[in-house]
Amino acid sequence: MAKIKSHYDIVIIGSGMGGLVAANIMAREGKTVCVLEKNNQFGGNLQTFVRDRTIFDTGVHYVGGLSKGQNLYRYFDYLDILDGLELKKLDENAYDVITFDNDDIEYPHGQGYENFKKQLVKYFPEEEKAIEAYCIKLQEICRKFPLYNLEAGKPYGNDPELFEQSAKDYIDSITNNKKLRAVLAGSNLLYAGIADKTPIYVHALSINSYIQSSFRCANGGSQITKLLVKRLKEKGGEAYNHQEVVKINCIDKKITSVITSHGQEITGDKYISNIEPKVTLKMVGAEHFRKSYNSRIQNLESTVSAFSIHIVLKPKSFKYINKNYYHFTNCEKVWTGHEYTQKTWPETYMVSMGVRKNQDEWGDQLTAITYMRYDEVEQWEDTFNTVAQKSDRGEAYEKFKNDKAEAFLTALEKKFPNIRECVQSLHTSTPLSYRDYIGCTRGSMYGYVKDIKDPLLSFISPRTKIENLYFTGQSLNMHGILGVTISGVVTCSEILGGEYLIEKIIQRTKK
Repeated sequence: MAKIKSHYDIVIIGSGMGGLVAANIMAREGKTVCVLEKNNQFGGNLQTFVRDRTIFDTGVHYVGGLSKGQNLYRYFDYLDILDGLELKKLDENAYDVITFDNDDIEYPHGQGYENFKKQLVKYFPEEEKAIEAYCIKLQEICRKFPLYNLEAGKPYGNDPELFEQSAKDYIDSITNNKKLRAVLAGSNLLYAGIADKTPIYVHALSINSYIQSSFRCANGGSQITKLLVKRLKEKGGEAYNHQEVVKINCIDKKITSVITSHGQEITGDKYISNIEPKVTLKMVGAEHFRKSYNSRIQNLESTVSAFSIHIVLKPKSFKYINKNYYHFTNCEKVWTGHEYTQKTWPETYMVSMGVRKNQDEWGDQLTAITYMRYDEVEQWEDTFNTVAQKSDRGEAYEKFKNDKAEAFLTALEKKFPNIRECVQSLHTSTPLSYRDYIGCTRGSMYGYVKDIKDPLLSFISPRTKIENLYFTGQSLNMHGILGVTISGVVTCSEILGGEYLIEKIIQRTKK
């Protein structure tokens, strides 16, 4: 096992995208940096896994904003990871399609705002003004978030209306057409939208970059992680897997060291936690924080979890599809898929296919994801199962997974009638899988729920109540590749100075 030095300028706990971005930024600034990761793989939701010699993504199935000059492109350019990326652009006229039971039409989301409008107007010719208004609104909202556009300023803008209007209310306000409402909101599995809670800005920031451009990572999203780790090491930084931090020592409102599961003690001047704030506070100890602060964090509502089936396809049995499907049993389920009953599950799902570097007409694999509440697996929550820590959850759990997979496959057959005969092998992920590998409370998909009724509640500052401890990752502002990249920038801005850092990024990425 690699010997870790005893002291660093910056110690980063967890190697999700936010942590790796922060590590790269600080190493570029000449700091000594150490990243500690509990899993075999670095990367959090960017981890991949292999079944039957076939690569599957854990959480990131496509990325947006990666065409030249767009926001994620410029951040990746600054991080110097563009050249090594193998990408496949999704269908320009339908990167996502929204579908419903008893309706054969595949309603398209096209890339580029003019094209987005053009593709939808084909199916809703009388709704052109509503579609135009929607496109204008999304772009207006995104312009109000400076870091989203690589500009100096607060990470979350200044307009209170952005936080007080729900996405559903806005979409309902521009059209009475129920099908169009459902189609515009149809990819909300990207952010686990809730009708009476999710603000319009969450919808806009999640969807906008995909409309700008949408890509799949050939052979999995872990290539992003590998490039970030490579660049980190080139700058003198260090990253260690199988090094779970089990204790964070704190004396007089200052972190003094972290202890790993192997008993190693590592000290640093500053510590950045890329693990969930709720978990971080427990590891430090609630007694080191004000009761009100600790209570606020611990009582934040986590977003719903997911159940996924990962299908290895028989050779040359199922054509590769260069788009994603978001399917609903009917229009009314777009905002309520997480409120399923055992009889109605799954009411909504997303289907995405992996892509090879030299993709031909045949697909290798298919992943389907739907909502699952954590309480369905709560009886097994005392078991943990990762590459590093194997445990048998028992026959009842295996039966539960098999029954759910069967129900899910039956639902998929309505959309893809020949899917069963194409299955070479089928594998599942439950809320416990997400909890164990990603370290999120109750297997939460996207951190904490954003709620229009209390918009500031779920905003967590990267600065904690301990002077040398900082947060980063999807729980801060926004989830997703772009969201957590920005979170890494926000966290480092607190240490280095906001205008200084964003100016460096802007200068580096000017074309």
